[in-house]
Amino acid sequence: MIIRDVNLETVCGVTSKLPDNTLPEFAFAGKSNVGKSSLINALMNRKAYARTSSQPGKTQTINFYNINKELYYVDLPGYGYAKVSLEAKEKWGKMIERYLRNSAMLKLVFLLIDIRHEPSANDKMMYDWIIYNGYHPVIIATKLDKINRSQIQKNVKIVRQGLGMEKDGIISGYHALIDPIRLGYHILAFINLNVNPDDKPKFYEFASNVPNVLECNCVTGEYSMLMKVAFQSTMELDLFIGQLQKFGKTSTQIVFSTHVGPRGVSVETIG
Repeated sequence: MIIRDVNLETVCGVTSKLPDNTLPEFAFAGKSNVGKSSLINALMNRKAYARTSSQPGKTQTINFYNINKELYYVDLPGYGYAKVSLEAKEKWGKMIERYLRNSAMLKLVFLLIDIRHEPSANDKMMYDWIIYNGYHPVIIATKLDKINRSQIQKNVKIVRQGLGMEKDGIISGYHALIDPIRLGYHILAFINLNVNPDDKPKFYEFASNVPNVLECNCVTGEYSMLMKVAFQSTMELDLFIGQLQKFGKTSTQIVFSTHVGPRGVSVETIG
């Protein structure tokens, strides 16, 4: 997805009313100083639109970034900062819970975890919170460039076990781009498919046998499907969409992709 327009459209504090958005929302959660703002800036192809700081706890509001007038990136307050008062932590927690429960347009939650450490009690609580509210978070393991490549799979296992993840849960890694040749090109996309009624059984059989299909849900009406898929390249995604054409009419929204360049950043599937 080419980022043409970014606008910090809405900032919600503890007492603010959540916006009644009509575009899909993709939320980012994580403890303070885990690299959430840096990742959002990278995905928006902006250097410092989402405020970053060496001092944890800077994000104290829910920030809605309108991307290309097509979707929203939602930056949730960081949690777990020790120097914030207990009262403030409780307010932030209630604010996040209110958003997860009440947003009608929230499609996916990315939960950022520092891969160098076992998930904290707050990380586990947030993961369980997201699951409880009906979402299956994609885990982004940050600080990947701070450990040796030989440690990655071991640390990924620690993250999975610490969060109590299901075996098919997604973990991706994020770090400053070091060597673009050896990094995967990870695409996460949502496909709306209006299935022809007569082809519904064949479609379900097809979707169940494609490992790239992460979720497939009926959304509006018996034959309108929303599919979440992951591929390593846009070519693979395009080939898959071509296969779907025999089942009905599709529309696609790519919501998560890498930016590869000598000064860019990367999102890499690691386990």
